[in-house]
Amino acid sequence: MIDYDRILKECFWDLNISNNEIDEMINGSDFRSKAFLFEKLLLNSTKLLRDLQIFKRDDLKRLLENFKVPQFNYDYIFRRRNLVGVYFFNEPLLIDELKWIV
Repeated sequence: MIDYDRILKECFWDLNISNNEIDEMINGSDFRSKAFLFEKLLLNSTKLLRDLQIFKRDDLKRLLENFKVPQFNYDYIFRRRNLVGVYFFNEPLLIDELKWIV
């Protein structure tokens, strides 16, 4: 279930986007729109892992692989991107303070 109100408030506070437009981004064939939604969620969502489940697994993998962490706010965005990769695709955890000490 998509929490449109929270997503709109957290991720699209600066734009006038409707629930239908979010659905079109998710289910449409325009990959740039999907990437736009993915980036908004990755950078702003307080329920990141839950919100990213709205994408089909193949789309999410492609979005994650194509996402380039920008220099601005690099550490924060890198951590969020890495957590998504670990959670959904069993990528290696690269955040030292979250690794188990052996």
